[in-house]
Amino acid sequence: MEDIEIETVAEPTLRDPALVEGLPGVGHVGKLAAEHLLEEFDSELVARVYADEFPPQVGIDDEGVASLACAEFHAIDAGDRDLLVLTGDHQAQSHSGHYHITDTFLDVAESYDAGEVYALGGVPTGELVEEPDVLGAVADAEDIEALEDAGVEFREGEPAGGIVGVSGLLLGLGGRRGLPAACLMGETSGYLVDPSSAQAVLEVLEEVVGFEVGYDSLEERAEEMKEVAEKIQEMQSQQQGMPTDDDLRYIG
Repeated sequence: MEDIEIETVAEPTLRDPALVEGLPGVGHVGKLAAEHLLEEFDSELVARVYADEFPPQVGIDDEGVASLACAEFHAIDAGDRDLLVLTGDHQAQSHSGHYHITDTFLDVAESYDAGEVYALGGVPTGELVEEPDVLGAVADAEDIEALEDAGVEFREGEPAGGIVGVSGLLLGLGGRRGLPAACLMGETSGYLVDPSSAQAVLEVLEEVVGFEVGYDSLEERAEEMKEVAEKIQEMQSQQQGMPTDDDLRYIG
């Protein structure tokens, strides 16, 4: 195969589509958000991108059928306009690979007339966050006000170290193409899958793009992860010889 190959699956005419990227990253925030959109809306697979920069492996489905690692674009009718959702299980394995693959993603998005880009991800805090804020970064300062109105925070020097991977390059390379591009990052511990942060990011995207989506399944997963986090905290407390909440009930 070539270094990068695009497989066109369908060529629908989309209405003022926005590219929404949700590839694996911190807390799997972006991936969870993108997959939630695909679960909640009727979606159509429109393209696959294969690259030798993806890990040398295949996925195996429930029936034992193999599929080569790739990224996928799905078209979603989100009401007044359409979304072009980019997701997958892998990112590139080299610096140059990130650039080449992101350029290809933008080529595909523009072939479906996507006029703006939203990269979804997480920003690590190092500790559990019950009510995550959403931080933002943009390719053009003119887009800050609209995002702030939707509750996005722009903090000086954050995220520390910048935005790595496809999410960051969609802003940098998208901006060079004149595409309005923003990255929405939910606060997350950085060491657990975080459905709550994914929901916070989607709630902002809802308001900015203009669509409605339910969150029952994400909220259920958030409750499950909360139980996992509580067990981890309990184990850490026991390992450190610290009293747990149960140990302290006799006080007061």
